[in-house]
Amino acid sequence: MKSDPSGTLVSWNESSDLCQWRRVVCNSRSRVSILDLQGLGLTGSVGPYLGNLSYLRFLYLQDNQLSGELPHQLGGLLHLEVLNASSNLIGGAIPANLSRCSNLTTLDLSQNAISGSIPSDLELLSKLQVLKLGKNQLTGTIPSAIGNLSSLTTLNLGTNSLGGPIPGDLGRLHALKVLQIAINDLAGQVPPTLYNLSSLVFLDFASNDLFGEIPGDVGYRLPNLVDFHFCFNRFTGLIPPSLHNVTSIQSLRFSHNFLHGPIPPGLGNLRNLVMYNIGFNQIVSSGADGLEFITSLTNSTRLEHLAIDENLLEGVIPESVGNLSGRLYKFYLGANKIFGSIPASIGQLSSLALLNMSHNSISGGIPPEVGQLRQLKMLGLADNRLSGEIPAAIGNLTMLTVLQLCGNQLEGSIPSTLGQLQQLQSVDASSNKLEGSIPRELFTLSTLTSLLNLSKNSLSGPLPEEISDLVNVVAIDLSGNMLSGNITPSIGNCRSLQILSMSNNSFSGPIPDAIGDLKGLRSIDLSLNQLSGPIPESLGELEGLEFLNLSYNHLEGVVPSDGVFRNLSAVHLEGNSKLCRSSACTNTRNRSKLPLFSIVIVTAFIVFLMASTICVFFVKTRTRAAKISTMTDSTRGQHPLISYEELHRATESFHPRNLVGTGSFGSVYKGVLRDGMQVAVKVLNLAAGGVLKSFVAECDALRNARHRNLVKLITVCLSLDPRNDEFRALVYEFMGNGSLEEWIRGKRRHEDGSGLSLVERLDAAI
Repeated sequence: MKSDPSGTLVSWNESSDLCQWRRVVCNSRSRVSILDLQGLGLTGSVGPYLGNLSYLRFLYLQDNQLSGELPHQLGGLLHLEVLNASSNLIGGAIPANLSRCSNLTTLDLSQNAISGSIPSDLELLSKLQVLKLGKNQLTGTIPSAIGNLSSLTTLNLGTNSLGGPIPGDLGRLHALKVLQIAINDLAGQVPPTLYNLSSLVFLDFASNDLFGEIPGDVGYRLPNLVDFHFCFNRFTGLIPPSLHNVTSIQSLRFSHNFLHGPIPPGLGNLRNLVMYNIGFNQIVSSGADGLEFITSLTNSTRLEHLAIDENLLEGVIPESVGNLSGRLYKFYLGANKIFGSIPASIGQLSSLALLNMSHNSISGGIPPEVGQLRQLKMLGLADNRLSGEIPAAIGNLTMLTVLQLCGNQLEGSIPSTLGQLQQLQSVDASSNKLEGSIPRELFTLSTLTSLLNLSKNSLSGPLPEEISDLVNVVAIDLSGNMLSGNITPSIGNCRSLQILSMSNNSFSGPIPDAIGDLKGLRSIDLSLNQLSGPIPESLGELEGLEFLNLSYNHLEGVVPSDGVFRNLSAVHLEGNSKLCRSSACTNTRNRSKLPLFSIVIVTAFIVFLMASTICVFFVKTRTRAAKISTMTDSTRGQHPLISYEELHRATESFHPRNLVGTGSFGSVYKGVLRDGMQVAVKVLNLAAGGVLKSFVAECDALRNARHRNLVKLITVCLSLDPRNDEFRALVYEFMGNGSLEEWIRGKRRHEDGSGLSLVERLDAAI
């Protein structure tokens, strides 16, 4: 031992009898039989001299910081019954000659850094009852010889890198109560013999690469089960109904598999249940009563963790949800087909720390009773159909760290009570109908370290000076609103900021030079505003900046040449007609110094050049006009042309998240025009063969055809993009209800959660 922080070993000296030493126990012959050094914070390695304690029966070294390898001299301790060196930093291999310790009943080397394979000679330890090698770095396979340890009651090999199949010989361990082999690289099917170990209490196969079906009668064959963990594998088939009859069950974990079918009945029998996790499968239910199994769980008065997320569960959350266990700590319902409203009784679950209902079809308002969940740390309601205002009562959730409200139809103003959430780290209320100004209280939350996303709303007013208080936030997204005024220089105090997006607003004035103080910035998007003045040189000094979008503003002057400006593909400046590169700006400045005679000559030459260009352009366009005359006749006067800039703004720079679909002749994007109209923009791929002919044919067809089942053409765009390449697009009315295929396949539903009725299907067919 190198160090003894507790001073326990001070008494170990030659002047005293070793049987009087602290943590040392001797037998009647004054020979050391017990050495208890656990939890002393000892460092250094395990000395080989321990092998001289030939009468040692119990060696406790756990919960220290011992390193190095276990000495092979330990194999000489023939009377040793317990060797516990768990929770240290011991490395190397398991000494092969430990198999000589024939009296060992417990071998615990878990939570170390032991590597190599498991010695098959361990089968010689015929008295072994407990073998714990979990949380190490073991490789190779599980030796079949372990099946010979007939006295074994606990086998823990979890959290290693063991591979290969589970040996069927483990099915001969008829005294086994605990089998823990989770978090390895085991593959194949579970040997059927393991399901015959009726003494099993704890069975954990989680996080491997196992597959096959779990026997339906496993609950009858393993009647003493308390914990049954099969998550993070590739199991198929149904949830075994017999497990819901094992009244001793406390933990059932099936998540992240490929299980299908309904939740079997009998959940009401599991009164001792603490965890029920079936998330990330293909479990189904249908109709408004599809979630009634939740009512059965009200008998489980010890329930702490309930996860049914990422399945195909349909139905309305029953009012009985409020009668679930008062201990319920985590409740996952996200990514299903849940509809209807959030019951007010949810406020009765006073112990909830996590409530996630995101990615469903839940409608109605957020009940103010949510504010009663004073222990809540995460509230996920994103991507539903929630409407109404954000209740001010959410400000009562003073423990909240994550708030997700995005992708709903929430309206009204953001309540100032959110400023009371002094633990909040991330808030996302994007893609709603929120309006009014952003409350200053929200910007005073210095605890925001992850995200502030209020994009795609109708928020207005200036950017509060208090944004300077967000010194720890990593990402701010205020894009797609109606914010106005200057960008306050105090934003330069947001020193942790990496992503800043304030595009598609009405900000004016200069870009504050203080943005250059944000040394960690990786992405800036200030496009589609009314910013003016020069580009600050300080932006070129941001070494980590990877993306800069200042397009469609009123910026002017010289474009900086350092930093990100050296990478033309990472900088977007289109739509700023008064910006120029340094050489062009020099020519412009020198032009005013030319003598009058030179100005006249230059002007005459330019006029001549322009006239020549116009003539050439006229000849070429006369040829091209013949190809598109049908289109221009059909659109001129009837459909006002639209600019590239407007489509660029409406589709958020043709962002991939607005991509509806692609075809052989182009791509279709969803967009919102300045007047609020939703449109579908079909951008033609002019490089594709025959696209011009298709464009003319489509315009001609839409000119001559009128029908209520034909999508309406709003207008067209004939323009040049920022690279001066030809740009053509057709702008249609956006059909927000999706396609017939989505309705037939059940991917879309009515607001009440119902799909197409028989009459509606017949009507569509006719």
